Amino acid sequence: MTSNEANLTDGPACGSGCGPLTPDQIRVMRDHGTERPGSSPLNHEKRAGLYRCAACGTPLFRSEAKYDSGSGWPSYYDVLPHAVESHTDTSHGMVRTEIHCASCQGHLGHLFPDGPRPTGLRYCINGLALNFVPDAA
Repeated sequence: MTSNEANLTDGPACGSGCGPLTPDQIRVMRDHGTERPGSSPLNHEKRAGLYRCAACGTPLFRSEAKYDSGSGWPSYYDVLPHAVESHTDTSHGMVRTEIHCASCQGHLGHLFPDGPRPTGLRYCINGLALNFVPDAA
């Protein structure tokens, strides 16, 4: 296990959702990378359920807040309370709000002020940073 994997999977909230991360997940979650738009199977996920941090298992989003933003990444208009933290990202010649897991600090994606009602927010999230857990039938 690399130090990046240890930092992401041995956090305080690491529970049953934890597991080893793939090299692509490490690139996104620890090195602040971005997956290709349209590449995540979660773009097409329509079932009711919970989206958890792929590194530590912390619940982040409910399926009810998911919508198709047309951006190519899974998008949500709301987050579960205290699930994420943010900071200003000035990389790539622009100013954006970066979102990371409040429990393990893994990079999730970015927050934009162009989402739908009721929040007007778009949490644009790398699918590699999420694990989807469907609701029990």
